[in-house]
Amino acid sequence: MSALTVLADDQFKAPSPDELFNFAPIIPGVDWFTKPVLLALLSSIIVIGFCWAAFASPKIVPRGVQNVAEYGYMFVRDQVARPFLGKDADRWMGLLLTLFFLVFLWNIMGVIPILQFPVASHIAFPAVLAISIYVLKVYLGVKHQGPIGYFKNMMFPPGLPKPIYLLLSPIEFLSNMIIAPFTHAVRLFANMFAGHMLLAFFSMVGFWFLFEKLTPLGATVGVIGVVMTIIFTAFEIFIQFLQAFLFAMLASMYIGGALHAEH
Repeated sequence: MSALTVLADDQFKAPSPDELFNFAPIIPGVDWFTKPVLLALLSSIIVIGFCWAAFASPKIVPRGVQNVAEYGYMFVRDQVARPFLGKDADRWMGLLLTLFFLVFLWNIMGVIPILQFPVASHIAFPAVLAISIYVLKVYLGVKHQGPIGYFKNMMFPPGLPKPIYLLLSPIEFLSNMIIAPFTHAVRLFANMFAGHMLLAFFSMVGFWFLFEKLTPLGATVGVIGVVMTIIFTAFEIFIQFLQAFLFAMLASMYIGGALHAEH
């Protein structure tokens, strides 16, 4: 019997998005309190506790948690904040460091046993962060450049021939006011959604053919499923880190653009 016959006879199917991303309420009657919400709250508590343990009473020679946190701080400062904020980097490090740690923890929960769900694969969570950054960007832009100056600098970049503005200005408006916050959220969501689907699919293939319907050919398919799960897990951890970095970097870029018109 071939592996394909097993598929046909036993109606093996890949997990659907509804099965993977929709959860029953943890507390009956409290519809909003589901697994993603619980993990999001847990992530916030972990980030607060981690930063408190690291920076509440810092030592001159860092050790333990403080040492790990300072490596994270230096990474965010040098790779995220300073390239876009310059002299204002230190002022915004609290926000950017929190964003990076929180999003990374949201993501990494997708590969932690038992938890195994990336919070950012629910669009509501990255959307809330992206909208918050968007509101902050507009507020800072209006505050530092004035309402007229902010929208003028955004829609009419200086130094271009005037006829170009007929085409460029609507594009700049759409890009800065609509597309930017949309892609800020969707980029994170889409990567975590797709990664979770792939890991679930290959792990289910491995489990099914090795433990449920074991045949000589099925065992081969099962081993391939396990190997692919391991490979994709390692790759997914890299993507989870990368998406946290990109989310924080874009936030830094938007804040820098609002603070300095020349950006």
